[in-house]
Amino acid sequence: MAFSLRQLQYFVAVAENGSVSSASHILCISQSTVTEALRELELDLGFRLLDRHARGADLTLKGQYFLRHARKILADVADARRALGDGEAMTLSAPLSVGVTPLVASYVYSDLLARFRRAFPNVAIEAVEDAADYLEHLLVGGELDVAVIVLPPGRRPSALHTEPIEVSPYRVWLPLGHPASADERVSLRDLAGEPHVLLTVDEIAEASEIIWRRLGIRPPVAFRTRSVEAVRGLVATGCGVAVLPDLTYRPWSLEGDKIEARALVEELPAIEVVTAWRRGSPLSPAAAGFLSIAATRHGGRTR
Repeated sequence: MAFSLRQLQYFVAVAENGSVSSASHILCISQSTVTEALRELELDLGFRLLDRHARGADLTLKGQYFLRHARKILADVADARRALGDGEAMTLSAPLSVGVTPLVASYVYSDLLARFRRAFPNVAIEAVEDAADYLEHLLVGGELDVAVIVLPPGRRPSALHTEPIEVSPYRVWLPLGHPASADERVSLRDLAGEPHVLLTVDEIAEASEIIWRRLGIRPPVAFRTRSVEAVRGLVATGCGVAVLPDLTYRPWSLEGDKIEARALVEELPAIEVVTAWRRGSPLSPAAAGFLSIAATRHGGRTR
């Protein structure tokens, strides 16, 4: 039996929301319907996609890999419907210049680019990766058509229009078996003596240091890095813990070691991924198409 789009939709919903109950609530269907669809999908594939437990469901390693394919299949179908319904999209050929911040380049841009190319195959894209403040400068100067940036809490560039496409709360990453993973929520006060691994892109490290000052703690820093994969590997092997937005979370390191993630007791404002363009500047058809595709992105955590 071949799997259906419905089964893929249910699987993605569970993966992004962390439990069958949450997914069924969002999908407005019964839990038993979601559970049966997942059971049939796993039988068809021949391997488990999810590990069920009292707190919800975690992706298995194969489930993590399959999630990428499931999202791509669903995006392909949506893009095909959009393209077939809009003949003009197939004929656009003007170039498009796009700016992205480092986390966007790693976790968001490839999906947006693939979907845009399927809908607008004749548009040449020139992309620039840099810090948000420099991309804002390029947008204001007319050197970029649009940017996709990580916007720190409370920051709203006055010269730009911004449209959120994903909101990503912070969680703490822990190695498998860490004592704090027994709790659903973890306080940073309880981790004050633990070495921390800090990610030094898109002002992520600054967010940790701000909350440390607020709590009056100063945990030891094991390592500072611009690489999320380095953070993942260090946490997975027990070299430290990390506080990162859900946008970056994957439950496995490149070596196949498991990483746990738990919600924080402390309030730490979520980051936003937004599209941005210059106020008062008319959008080209290609830029408008890019913004339309970005607006349909559904980011979510993969527990």
